[in-house]
Amino acid sequence: MTSATAHIRAICKLFDACQYRHDRYTLFSDCMEMTAISISNSTDLRHRETREERYMEIVGRYERDVIDTFPRIFAEVVMAMTAEPCDVLGRVFGELELGNAARGQFFTPYTVCQFMAQTMLGQDMEAIIASEGFVTVSEPACGAGAMVIALAEAMRTSGVNYQQHLHVTAIDIDPRAVHMAYIQFSLLHIPAVISLGNALAFETREQWFTPAHILGGWSLKLTERAERMATQEPDQSDECDEATPAPQGIILPYVSPSKPVQLSLFPNG
Repeated sequence: MTSATAHIRAICKLFDACQYRHDRYTLFSDCMEMTAISISNSTDLRHRETREERYMEIVGRYERDVIDTFPRIFAEVVMAMTAEPCDVLGRVFGELELGNAARGQFFTPYTVCQFMAQTMLGQDMEAIIASEGFVTVSEPACGAGAMVIALAEAMRTSGVNYQQHLHVTAIDIDPRAVHMAYIQFSLLHIPAVISLGNALAFETREQWFTPAHILGGWSLKLTERAERMATQEPDQSDECDEATPAPQGIILPYVSPSKPVQLSLFPNG
């Protein structure tokens, strides 16, 4: 048993201790949202007031002993990710049997994510970092963030500081997934913007900026890069280069429960 597994089992026991009074799915969802709000309000001043009101609304639904359980759950999440950086909350979601195939919820096994992340490390990523200073990644169905976490860990293992050279844009239609991804990206200090919305419909309802994004000044970095790209003149000396511009980011592949691994068709922002 890994130390992360021990903490994951402790998290499940804490949720089970409260479920005799509350629906497990709702309890988990509210715990994730309150935790995400707590992290967000430490750095995201623009959304603090609205999210604080939402936080107090959720608090009003529960008894004091249940609310006191939520920080204990978060502490176990922190210890699990410290012991073994991985998709801790995705595993908890599975252990609690909260997934619903009818709603299209399918969390890719972390071992598969690790394999896929390894295939993405190579000359393209190194070239982009050398040219731009960082690489951008788009995840159009992020779930709890397993693919991004696996990529960040693969970069760290290969000697690349993902906290400085990686920026993530992620989206999911399920608010629980958005909150889980936000919590885990925040704990790993991954610069990211996670949106609640529908990638197929190009719809965004909420945006969550990780502390690493805000503290690292990533909005300015991304704006400056976009301006550089907009003003770049095409290289007239090489017609092939004009027709095929260099890639500026990476799009994460995903796994469907009924289809083989495939590349996303959604472009980077």
